[in-house]
Amino acid sequence: MGLSVQSRAWRAIILACGMAWFGPAVNLKAAELDSSGVAELTDRSTEPFGLFAAVPSAGAVWQKWQDAGRQLGDDGVQLALCDGDRDHCSSPAALRFLAIVDNARAREGRARLGEINRAINLAIRPMSDLAQYGATDVWSTPLVTFAHGAGDCEDYAIAKFVALRLAGLSPVDLRIVIIRDTLLGEDHAVAAARLDGHWLMLDNRRMAMVEDIHARNYRPLFVIDQTGVMKYVDTPLLANLPGQPYTGSIGLF
Repeated sequence: MGLSVQSRAWRAIILACGMAWFGPAVNLKAAELDSSGVAELTDRSTEPFGLFAAVPSAGAVWQKWQDAGRQLGDDGVQLALCDGDRDHCSSPAALRFLAIVDNARAREGRARLGEINRAINLAIRPMSDLAQYGATDVWSTPLVTFAHGAGDCEDYAIAKFVALRLAGLSPVDLRIVIIRDTLLGEDHAVAAARLDGHWLMLDNRRMAMVEDIHARNYRPLFVIDQTGVMKYVDTPLLANLPGQPYTGSIGLF
């Protein structure tokens, strides 16, 4: 029993250290940026959708991720405490979230990604920010989303982003992508994970994961990683690329 407790304590410490990049890394990127709009073109052709991206110095998406990064740091502390001592965890939301992470850790490869995509899609009830918060475009952290049991596309994407990291994926293989759905005429957010050199979209609109080159009628706008926000430089309509047509359900969420 003593050995088990000690092992869980070390696991909590490791988790806390691993979560630290959510907040400070975003703040570091903010300090490096100037106020000129879009700056410092970076060679990131290996990003989802194979497009180049530039680092934006300001804007609504940049600010939303800044705010979310600070809150994710608080989530990391709570998750570390609960992961180290489940019996005395004071957050039911953390326990539900960690249960999904546990199931994913027991799988490998595509099955791990699929487990998180499916479980989080089922755990969160679709609800607009206006209906839930009386405001538009509120980005919530996983523990807030799981406490409410509801959220919109950004909330699903952020929850999957964090769950994938905790399940063992490297941060270099994780993204959140903001896209324009040209069929609905609205912006949408998905998590993206790279597996064997291919980017898979973890979308709350469907259970099956689709590779980026097979996504249809999506115009990539921004890509987010652990260092900050980048704006896609070239954003063509993805409607005539090779592969199977995109057949995801169409709706507000």
